[in-house]
Amino acid sequence: MKALEVLRTRKSVRKFKAQAIPKEDIQELLSLATQAPSGKNAQNWHFVVVSNPETIQAMAKAVEDRADYLGQFAETDKDRKFLKMVKYFTVFRNAPTVVMMFASGYPASGLELLKASGASSAEIHDLLRPAPGIQNVAAAMENFLLAAHAKGYGGCWMTGPNFAAKEMVAAAGIDLPGFDFVCMTPLGIPEESAGISPPRKPLEEVITWID
Repeated sequence: MKALEVLRTRKSVRKFKAQAIPKEDIQELLSLATQAPSGKNAQNWHFVVVSNPETIQAMAKAVEDRADYLGQFAETDKDRKFLKMVKYFTVFRNAPTVVMMFASGYPASGLELLKASGASSAEIHDLLRPAPGIQNVAAAMENFLLAAHAKGYGGCWMTGPNFAAKEMVAAAGIDLPGFDFVCMTPLGIPEESAGISPPRKPLEEVITWID
């Protein structure tokens, strides 16, 4: 598949065939993920590949249990809408493999000088808000999903379960000191007609030209 066609046709896939993925294919996808650019060439990512069905189910249950706990405090329509989304936050339970992505610390350029200058907490917050270290992992995730699509696999960029990150990590038995869970994707062979491509915003809405 040509590169531009991969970009145009990639879509989020949430339904998969019950077919295991060869380890060497996952290895290749992760190798391509690590070709992503990263600020200061930090490469501050780490990948955890979960293919054990019991572990995947335990992770999904951890998300559900955390949502049940938080549901006790739901008071607004926005809260209740969140609870209705939990079924989408656990679609990874139907995939043969789940790839979790973690990020380690990343020094924001100019942070120490900004602190030394007596900058306000608001100014420091503004510097850290774009989260450059997280952006590095996001670039790796995009590479991974595009490479997966090119090889006939499907995935879905997921951050919805992050409210239960600690619980999911514990359920999977992951111990990565210095790393924080950032995002995840199920991975598998898509079911027929699985996945949709939602309409994109018009270009004129998302582009500013400065000539």
